[in-house]
Amino acid sequence: MSSVLRLIWRLRIWHDNRAQDLIEYALMAGFVAVAAGAIMPGVASSVSRIFSKVSSVMTTAASQS
Repeated sequence: MSSVLRLIWRLRIWHDNRAQDLIEYALMAGFVAVAAGAIMPGVASSVSRIFSKVSSVMTTAASQS
């Protein structure tokens, strides 16, 4: 077990917090969108359309890399 802890410390996985804020904001935006869709059914279709557009843009960007 101590060898695993030494490896983790050596890799500094615990100290790598780059892009953590971006992920937190994305999760919060997703939560707000899902909550809005649940509360207001009329919004659900537009939220779904937005997520579909984001998904297609990310898929396109990933294929170009």
